[in-house]
Amino acid sequence: MEKNELSRLILSIIICQMAGIIGSIFTAGSVTSWYPTLVKPSFSPPGFYIGLIWIVLFTLMGISLFLIWRETPSNPAARIALYFFAAQLIVNVLWSVAFFGMRSPISGLVVIAFLWVLILIMIIKFWPINRTAALLLIPYVVWVSIAAYLNFSIWRLNP
Repeated sequence: MEKNELSRLILSIIICQMAGIIGSIFTAGSVTSWYPTLVKPSFSPPGFYIGLIWIVLFTLMGISLFLIWRETPSNPAARIALYFFAAQLIVNVLWSVAFFGMRSPISGLVVIAFLWVLILIMIIKFWPINRTAALLLIPYVVWVSIAAYLNFSIWRLNP
């Protein structure tokens, strides 16, 4: 891997990790005050694990981003795929704003449903460009599916 590619890989991972950091700004206050007061389903994972999972997922997303980004000079479809990547990354942050920042499980549920659809579209767009990039996003869509069910359960348990 040449120096320019290594720089792009690192930048791609940093971009994704920054989304996590921005999301955590909206999460931090509610995680210690509001979230502990909610009734949660039995399958709700401890917060420590959730943070670690997101670090891994944002890293995988960054690698996936890099694999598509390096295809953009020769592949117009890669540029379009990057727009979907950017959209889902923004919506990912908006989920933290909706659920934790607004303290609204129903708003979080709406946003996470939209996020799930965007991730699926992104995987479909990535597949013909770079299958590895698409496959790296499978843990992300699986986790967001679990998170959506958790979000739904919290909304139902806390009328």
